[in-house]
Amino acid sequence: MKLTVVGGGSTYTPELIDGFARLRDTLPVEELILVDPAADRLELVGGLARRIFARQGHGGRVVTTSDLDAAVDGADAVLLQLRVGGQAARQQDETWPLECGCVGQETTGAGGLAKALRTVPVVLDIAERVRRANPDAWIIDFTNPVGIVTRALLQAGHRAIGLCNVAIGLQRKFAALLRVAPADVHLDHVGLNHLTWETAVRLGGPEGEDVLPRLLAEHGDAVAADLRLPRPLLDRLGVVPSYYLRYYYAHDEVVDELRTKPSRAAEVAEMERQLLEMYGDPALDEKPALLAKRGGAYYSEAAVDLASALLGGTGSPYQVVNTHNRGTLPFLPDDAVIEVPAAVGAKGASPLPVADVDPLYAGLMANVTAYEDLALDAALRGGRDRVFRALLAHPLVGQYAYAEQLTDRLIAHNREHLAWA
Repeated sequence: MKLTVVGGGSTYTPELIDGFARLRDTLPVEELILVDPAADRLELVGGLARRIFARQGHGGRVVTTSDLDAAVDGADAVLLQLRVGGQAARQQDETWPLECGCVGQETTGAGGLAKALRTVPVVLDIAERVRRANPDAWIIDFTNPVGIVTRALLQAGHRAIGLCNVAIGLQRKFAALLRVAPADVHLDHVGLNHLTWETAVRLGGPEGEDVLPRLLAEHGDAVAADLRLPRPLLDRLGVVPSYYLRYYYAHDEVVDELRTKPSRAAEVAEMERQLLEMYGDPALDEKPALLAKRGGAYYSEAAVDLASALLGGTGSPYQVVNTHNRGTLPFLPDDAVIEVPAAVGAKGASPLPVADVDPLYAGLMANVTAYEDLALDAALRGGRDRVFRALLAHPLVGQYAYAEQLTDRLIAHNREHLAWA
């Protein structure tokens, strides 16, 4: 089996490598290709990847290259984890929206739109090259904003599925609180990427007992603290929102916080500097503890499980993924990309039935889906007016004066990445 990681020079990659090594019986990778245009980073990451494989007795071959066409040639699956513009662009995404009183974040709001505009054309070009090399290859997208990027891929007819680590992270946290094995915890996880709610926590499988009321009663303080939301709010909702919902439920509070502390991008850039220095140590043959603070926890396990299921291996048949709605949520278009549990196999993902969604959540999903439609249109066709329309539609913007200012800032800060600007 040949797997290719586009963005293989990312500091995330050793997390992925560790998963491939530990879970080699689930996903028997014979050849792993790491491709990245940043040759200096790629060699550091590639060297550590080989040492991790060697330490854990994995017989697979790790190849590094900057040649994308060679990297995807014959690949059974291609994982996308790229960041167009690097951490410098992320720093901008998290900064200029604050000048207008809006949340500065890399995957949602104005910053998320900027990332989508930079990313979608690049990802579609990669996907076309994958299709030419092997039309049967699966594309697994971990590149944010996952919902918009996955929709772009599916709309263009690619064999693609989006993946996020929010669900697996909550599954692991809930399992620890309940003192059960993670595999025994099944989430009724519903929404869009980075806009999700856990409406039930079931033990034993999709039809198991819902222990969410007990989880909130016994561990509500811990859950609320992790989400940085008030415990009384969770009690009133009776569900567990994704931590990204804090940008909506406490928008002004978050803006005030972001204006008075270093950006997450600055923190990550410093972590990356330290991690790359560690990766260059020839004695290091395991992922360093610092990597856990970088983000992407459990990404490797989710990626291995998904790739294995798609490629006919022993991966779990039920996984939370990003895929076409196809009537699952009747208040959204069939071609919307939703994030829900699905049956996953060699033919792709089929969403499992979802219980009726409370209008409190359905309304926000519909609003953000409309924004994503407009965002994808702007990413594909460009133009100032399309950017403005997408920003005006976003619930974290919503006022024409803000949308005007943010449009000008977005274009000014991203001109080198926008072919139409």
